[in-house]
Amino acid sequence: MKNHIIIKVICLLVLVSVLPACNEYLEETPDNRVELNTLQKASQLLTNGYSSGSYSFTEWMGDLVSFTLGTSKQPQYTEAYQWEDGTAISQDTPTYYWTSAYEAIAHANEVLSVIDELPGDEDRREAVKAEALLIRAYGHFMLVNLFAKHYNAVSADTDLGVPYVEEPETEFIKQYERNTIAEVYDKVERDMLEGIALVNDAFYANSGKYHFNKNAALALASRFYLFKGDYEKCLEYSSQLLGSNPEAFVKDMAALQQQKINTEDYVRLLNSPNEEANLLLIRQITNFHLNVGFWPSSAIYQSLFQNNPFNEDDIRGDPAYVRGEDGLSLTRFEFLFERSSLTSNVGFNYTIILAFRGEEVLLNRAESYVMQNRFPEAIADLRVLAAKRYGSDVKVSLETLQNYYGTTNSQEACMNYIRTERMKEFMHEGLRWFDIKRDNVEVRHVLQDGSIITLQADDLRKVIQIPEAAVDVGSLEPNPR
Repeated sequence: MKNHIIIKVICLLVLVSVLPACNEYLEETPDNRVELNTLQKASQLLTNGYSSGSYSFTEWMGDLVSFTLGTSKQPQYTEAYQWEDGTAISQDTPTYYWTSAYEAIAHANEVLSVIDELPGDEDRREAVKAEALLIRAYGHFMLVNLFAKHYNAVSADTDLGVPYVEEPETEFIKQYERNTIAEVYDKVERDMLEGIALVNDAFYANSGKYHFNKNAALALASRFYLFKGDYEKCLEYSSQLLGSNPEAFVKDMAALQQQKINTEDYVRLLNSPNEEANLLLIRQITNFHLNVGFWPSSAIYQSLFQNNPFNEDDIRGDPAYVRGEDGLSLTRFEFLFERSSLTSNVGFNYTIILAFRGEEVLLNRAESYVMQNRFPEAIADLRVLAAKRYGSDVKVSLETLQNYYGTTNSQEACMNYIRTERMKEFMHEGLRWFDIKRDNVEVRHVLQDGSIITLQADDLRKVIQIPEAAVDVGSLEPNPR
């Protein structure tokens, strides 16, 4: 494959000095980068290894939203809703996610380039190395699943992936190649498995949920192998996390609602690092959680949360926020704002997102059991989630699911239920888009004038276009249209 050029946006500190000060200037490091000469500095650098970009814009592309009246709609939001190749580089866009993800990967590569030579405790070195490897694996895994097709074993060796960057950025313009999907997956798996082998939670005792701890690493493996279609490996790593007590990794929504003092308090409880089901928390710059863009209409929202095989109330559906004039959303995000300075009234909105949580791993395992026709084990996992979402008295059985979905096919009935549970459980979190891709789901959107546009099951626009600069300046091959 031909080499191409990709530009990494680098922030340079330009220092201008008068002539008499030249000697002093030349004696200093010519930029403000950290000299990585200790394990502590390497560990600190990795706090910047978690992308500040959100892929929640995929929610506007999915099948759980409609044209919401009364919400702010910047052009990039409408581009996502209409599946257009966007050119904006602001937050909540594919370009912003691409850039921030590769910047995070660059921090990991800086650490990995020196980690084996740094002095210090060997256990500490392995823990730092593990975090860097897992950051690099996760960043590329999310990039390839957004900007390339879903993994297909038949065509992965030729399908375009994304550049897998493994070395520090030492040149302003550096040559890369766009790896195939198979190559990206192979490298992700290599980094991920080495990271899992080395990860050590003892070194992140006071901030473990904001770093790639062991449980988060296992959750990454669970998602990776599910997307790859390796159900045996998905079961292996999912079960390493869930153990003999999967209930511990599923939030007790009813109990959380009883504890809440107000809505803000409820949101903090949902996203608390003390909640065992929350595995990895990341601070992300985004406006998604504000009254912007496109949200589920009341009809979509009520249809989803008022219908289930048990004819019981779904605890997840309440409380809800009103969005615009006719939209609803789950109460999930904390509204946070960072000022650019102590005396400034400007800054940026951000929130804390749950990159991985136990409920996903449980549903991943249930799906893998179903795909292997191991229905008793799948039903056992689905009962765990249902008890925390519909009440402990609900009866989950193959017969119940078959009757509800009108089929005698056990696999079809279980998968219909799992897909619906994933829609409910991860609404607003971006995961629905990956199910749309891997299941070839058709998406229909209603426009303001009432007309309907359609994203076909095999539509090429499901593969998000790589940034314009990567094509025009970096000469990377664009995704087909």
